[in-house]
Amino acid sequence: MPTHSETRTLPYTAQQMYDLVADVASYPQFLPWCAAARIRSVTPVQTEIGAGDEMLADLVISFKVFRERFGSRVVLYPEVKHIDTEYLDGPFKYMKSTWDFADVEGGVDVTFFVDFEFKNILLQKAIGLVFNEAMHRIVAAFETRAQALYR
Repeated sequence: MPTHSETRTLPYTAQQMYDLVADVASYPQFLPWCAAARIRSVTPVQTEIGAGDEMLADLVISFKVFRERFGSRVVLYPEVKHIDTEYLDGPFKYMKSTWDFADVEGGVDVTFFVDFEFKNILLQKAIGLVFNEAMHRIVAAFETRAQALYR
């Protein structure tokens, strides 16, 4: 189903971009189609990647006539600047995304990957028509937020 992968080099640090993406509660302030965010819990975890924090979060997505809430498990790995997100409940059949942040000369490489499918065929078709544009707008929204916070 729809997948998107993108790497951008931005004039910030890996820590700055990691912190921005990890701040899920702030998403409604700048992300397109994100109407609300709620953090259910944050607990420490240890995985094969390393020590991290598991955040259970709900986002409300509003797109045209559709308004849906979905729950996610977000695992934050601050030492390696990696974020894994997987779907828990809501309108998706499945959803998984990852973020990686690596300091490079002149800034940071930000790598984003998402793979998902909606349960509702109408919603899937609606997003399918604008999927690539929507993913570029989401990544651009994080970039714009970084400009506002860090310049």
